[in-house]
Amino acid sequence: MTLIVRTEERGVATLTLDSPANRNALSARLVAQVRDALADCAGDDTVRAVLLTHTGSTFCAGADLKAPPDPAAFVALMRQIVALPKPVVARVTGHVRAGGLGLLAACDIAVAGEGASFALTESRLGLAPAVISLTLLPRVDRAAANRYYLTGERFDAAEAARISLVTEAAENVDQALAPVLDGLRRASPQGLAASKKLVTATVLRGFDQYAEDLVVRSAALFASDEAKEGMTAFLERRDPAWVR
Repeated sequence: MTLIVRTEERGVATLTLDSPANRNALSARLVAQVRDALADCAGDDTVRAVLLTHTGSTFCAGADLKAPPDPAAFVALMRQIVALPKPVVARVTGHVRAGGLGLLAACDIAVAGEGASFALTESRLGLAPAVISLTLLPRVDRAAANRYYLTGERFDAAEAARISLVTEAAENVDQALAPVLDGLRRASPQGLAASKKLVTATVLRGFDQYAEDLVVRSAALFASDEAKEGMTAFLERRDPAWVR
């Protein structure tokens, strides 16, 4: 089953997450297909930049609780986006939850529409935003990270822009993206690759230093009794046992 649709226009390869049945959740299959598509773009000299977008009302619902990816595989996907020698731009017109925010934060530029919403729901499931901290914490305002990591509250596109999760909140996403994509088309491949290396160097060092430990932490949390209760409650649409 193909979960990623690729199209191309004037040097910009658009990768569309196309798994609406599970709200583009991060299944093992979807993660593998995104990785393959990005590798193809990296090796394609006609591609100047990658635009990551989605079908349906959800950009990404986070981990697929019925078929979650191996944490190491998801870390590899985020690192691949950060290290890709071509800019990756996110186009978000829907909801983003949990691990989806890690995917979004790995992108170089992100524009979100008025209908977008965001939430780090892990703490409500007995989990934590462990591996996605590799891309989120270097990007997001520290006070905002403290609040949204702990409370799991939902916030809108304007707040996402205020805390630097996205580059811009826009009424018309495609109109806002037009000058961005035009700028990338005007840049040289060498200039883009060298410039991206400068702005991602610190993030990549974080992957090298902390990824292994965070993968272990994530796996331990997913295997815990508390997380099993949280995920079961979510799937059964009820409050978990600890809610007061």
